[in-house]
Amino acid sequence: MDIFRKKSLESMLTSAKKTHLTKSLKAKDIAALGIGAVVGVGIFVATGTGAHMAGPAIIISFILAAIVACLCGLSYCELATMFPVAGSTYSYAYITFGEFIAMIIGWCLTAEYLVACSAVASGWSGTLVGILKNVGVSLPHAIIASPAKGGILDLPAVLITLSLTYMLYYGMKESSRVNNVIVCVKIAIILLFLVLGASHINVANYKPFVPFGFKGIFLGASTVFFSYIGFDAISTTAEEAENPSRDVSRGLIVCLIVVSLLYISVAFVLTGMVPFKEIISENAVPGALARVGIRWGSALVGVGAILGMISTMIAVLYGQIRVFMVMSRDGLIPKAISKIHPKHNTPYVATLLTGITAAIIAGVLPLDIIVEFLSVGTLLSFSAVSLAVIVLRYRMPNFERKFRCPGVPFTPFITLIACIALLTTLRAVTWLGFIVWLAIGLIVYFTYGVHNSVLQNQIKEVNEDLKENQK
Repeated sequence: MDIFRKKSLESMLTSAKKTHLTKSLKAKDIAALGIGAVVGVGIFVATGTGAHMAGPAIIISFILAAIVACLCGLSYCELATMFPVAGSTYSYAYITFGEFIAMIIGWCLTAEYLVACSAVASGWSGTLVGILKNVGVSLPHAIIASPAKGGILDLPAVLITLSLTYMLYYGMKESSRVNNVIVCVKIAIILLFLVLGASHINVANYKPFVPFGFKGIFLGASTVFFSYIGFDAISTTAEEAENPSRDVSRGLIVCLIVVSLLYISVAFVLTGMVPFKEIISENAVPGALARVGIRWGSALVGVGAILGMISTMIAVLYGQIRVFMVMSRDGLIPKAISKIHPKHNTPYVATLLTGITAAIIAGVLPLDIIVEFLSVGTLLSFSAVSLAVIVLRYRMPNFERKFRCPGVPFTPFITLIACIALLTTLRAVTWLGFIVWLAIGLIVYFTYGVHNSVLQNQIKEVNEDLKENQK
C-alpha cells in the first residue's frame, strides 16, 4: 500500500464534474471573498499589537509581510490556473507530493479555517457586547461567556456562526452578494478612518522610528503576517468560478494589492496619531479616533469591525467547507460529507458539519491558546504551495499555465525561506498544540482514509483486472 500515491489531474477534474457545483463567481466576487477573509480582526487589532513590538516601524513590518504574502499569492495563482478544482493547497499537494502529504496539508487547512472561524466569532461576540454596553444595554454574563470564563455559553458567537452557516447552506451566489456588500461598507469605513486620522497625525510620534531595531521589525512582521490568514481561501473557489483560469488569478492579485495598501496605510496613520506605547491593542483603530475626540467616527469604525469579522467568517467557513468536501470526495474522510444538496447545489453535509463544529468551539471552549497554532498550519500550507510550483516546473514543464509565477525557481524559493523563518519565531506551546492536532489527523487517516481512499481502490481495481487478464 503506497501512502504517497499521487492523483492525476484528469481524475480530479472527473470527480469535480460529478459534484455539479454552480459556476457563478466572477473575479470581483472572488476578490471580495479574499478581501473579506483578510481584512477583518487583523486591521483593527493586529496593527496595535504589532506596534508594541516594532514601534512606528510596524509600517515596515507590514511592507515585509505584504511582500511575503504577495509572493505566496503568485504561487497560488499559477497552481490555481493549472488545477481549477476546489480544495486549495490540499488538491495541489495530492497531485504533486502524494496522498499522505495531502492529508497532512488538508488537516493544516482545517486547523486554519475551522479554528479561525471560531476565534473570529468569539471576537465578534466580544465587540458586539462592548458596543451594546456603550449604549446602555447589558446582557447576562451567563450567555456571553464560555464556561472557562464563568459563563454557560457564548450565545452571540454561536448564533452568528449558525446564521452564516445557513446562508452558505442556502447558496454561494447569494452568500457572495451579501459578502460583496459587507466588503464595500468595510473598505469605506477604513477609508473614513484614514481621512479622519490623517489630519491628526503628529510627526513627533514617529520618533524614534525603529525603537526595537531590526529584531522588532521582524517580530512585528511575523505577528501581523497572521492578518493575511485567509487569502488562500480564494483558491478554493476554482470549481465555482465562471472562468477559473482567469478569474481566480485576477481575484487573488486584486485582493492582495488592496489588502496590502489598506494595512500599510492604517499602520502609517495609527502610529502617527498615537504614540506606539499608548496604543490599545484590543481597540487600536476605534480607540485612536476616540482619543482625538472623534467619538462618532470611533463608533462607526466599531460597526466596521463588526461587519469586517462577519465577512471573515464567511470566507473561512467557505474555505473549510470546500476542503472537507474534496477530502471526502477522495475518501480520506467519510464520503457522506461531500454530498451536494439537490436544490441549492451546495455541499450541505460539509456545511452543517463545519458550521455546527465551529459554533460549539466558539460557544464553549476558550480560544486563547488554540488560536495560536493557526499560523503553523497556514505557513506550512504556504510552504507546500511554493515548493509545489518549483517541483511541477521540472516534472510538468510543458503543462499549460494560464498564469506563470515570475522568477521561478527563485520567487517560490524566497517565499519558502521566508515562511520557514516566520515559523521559527513561533512559541513552543504553539508547536505543541499543532502536534496534538496533527496526531488526531494521522489517526483519522490510518484508521479510515488509508483503507477508503478512492485512489487506492482505483489502483486495486486496475491490479485485479490485470491479474484476471493474465489468467
